Amino acid sequence: MAVGPPDDDDTDIEREIEEEETARGKNDIEFYGGRAMSAFPIAFFIAWAIVQSGLLRIGDTTGLVAGMLIGLILGLLFVKGSWKTYANTIFEGMTQRVAATAIVAWLWAGMFADTIQAGGFVSGLVWAADTAQVGATLFPAITFILAGLLATGIGTGYGTTVAFTGLFFPAGVLLGANPVLLFGAILSGAVFGDNLAPVSDTTIVSAVTQDSDIGGVVASRFKYAIVAAVVAFAAYVVAGNVMEGIEITGDAAQILVEESEPAGLLHLVSMSVVIATAVAGRHIVEAISWGIITAVIFNVVFGLAPVSDMLLFQAPEDAPIAEQVEFLPFVEIVESGEEIVSGSIYSGAQGFFPLIVLTLLIVAGAQIMIRGGGFEALQNWLLDNVATSVRRAETTMVGGTALVNGMITINTAAEIAIAPYIARIGERFNINGYRRANILDANTSALGYIFPWSGGVLVGYAQITQLPGEFEWFTQDMVVNPADVFPFVFHGWLLVAVFLIAAITGFGREYVHDRESEEVARL
Repeated sequence: MAVGPPDDDDTDIEREIEEEETARGKNDIEFYGGRAMSAFPIAFFIAWAIVQSGLLRIGDTTGLVAGMLIGLILGLLFVKGSWKTYANTIFEGMTQRVAATAIVAWLWAGMFADTIQAGGFVSGLVWAADTAQVGATLFPAITFILAGLLATGIGTGYGTTVAFTGLFFPAGVLLGANPVLLFGAILSGAVFGDNLAPVSDTTIVSAVTQDSDIGGVVASRFKYAIVAAVVAFAAYVVAGNVMEGIEITGDAAQILVEESEPAGLLHLVSMSVVIATAVAGRHIVEAISWGIITAVIFNVVFGLAPVSDMLLFQAPEDAPIAEQVEFLPFVEIVESGEEIVSGSIYSGAQGFFPLIVLTLLIVAGAQIMIRGGGFEALQNWLLDNVATSVRRAETTMVGGTALVNGMITINTAAEIAIAPYIARIGERFNINGYRRANILDANTSALGYIFPWSGGVLVGYAQITQLPGEFEWFTQDMVVNPADVFPFVFHGWLLVAVFLIAAITGFGREYVHDRESEEVARL
């Protein structure tokens, strides 16, 4: 996920963590059935998502919104006393900063991806891949590497997922790569960057909550990330040779020639502007905004796309100022009833509106579970009954983060919820802060892009569903169902496996006296 200016952002994150810890102490919502019933809205949503996406094979974000809404409504029926506190907690959850962070990343990245797509970046990628003879078998593996580098540079796995599903995904499908495998490779790259980027929200939260400096945390987790990445790359190479793509209707070779346009690669400069600005420590909104500005200028100056492809007001003839503004390149006069606003700036943001609503509702459900004591009850049970040795303690850290990430689909929100438990159990067994932060962040980063109802998966799916309207050759059969992709997020699964093995075997385990964590650093 994306972050703002490091100093200010660290302070905001610390404040939000303190607020969450205070909320746990309040537990001011009582439920019939005890604290476990506070998990009902989230549990209902997960069951709904499994039935809708997995059993009925309906990959519709709006349907998931309905499921979460119904879960929140039914949760009211189990509240003891007045419903006012429950209702206020919904509002409290929907105003959490972690939700706003994800939403901002999606909106800005969506506008950026669609704008450089309007300028033919996909055509440029197809031309480059064809010229370099990168076929369908290698494309997913290379996509994984490039997505990982972008996510590490800009610090937002969500933004990377949006950009790559809008750009690399159609290019890979056109070249013959398997759509499900390709989507999994993009999500794997997002996992890599979210886990390793110093400016990622998950990295900052994991360090701050475990009293560790960010630089030390990133340096200490590299050995785990690179092991998983190397194996994942090999897995994508092998799978790319085994899994066939979808045959494109018509003459595929002719389509390839028509879609290939080297001039589109000029937008590599646009992407470089985003990466360089973000790495320089600027706010991710500022970084992507500069990328959008660069992309718009390139489209116009080099003739890659007209202004109307990026923003177009289609106004009726009887509009008060229709005749006066008709000369503008972003205004078109149409018959009454056909007026709309279109273009990459609009469509890039518009496609994520249902997901934005879903995100707000999910975070609200998580807040209800916190206020109702569900998280605290779960953590105390694990602490008292499962974590009875160092090995079992670290194993339950892995399992606990997995469980919470299954319930809270926004990875940073899940990380904030489980972080106090990781700190408590780690301190009990004298486990070093770096080790605790690495376990916390790896599982949160990985599983946030694996479960079919996770934010990372859904944001990519939302972008893919827009592609049939943007490319004539892209059919609905090429849209990947979120339930199909989770086995192929190789880096995500391998990262979880690496830390599970490390917990069992003790690989990389450090105690406080092995290496003292410095005071939390400010990037």
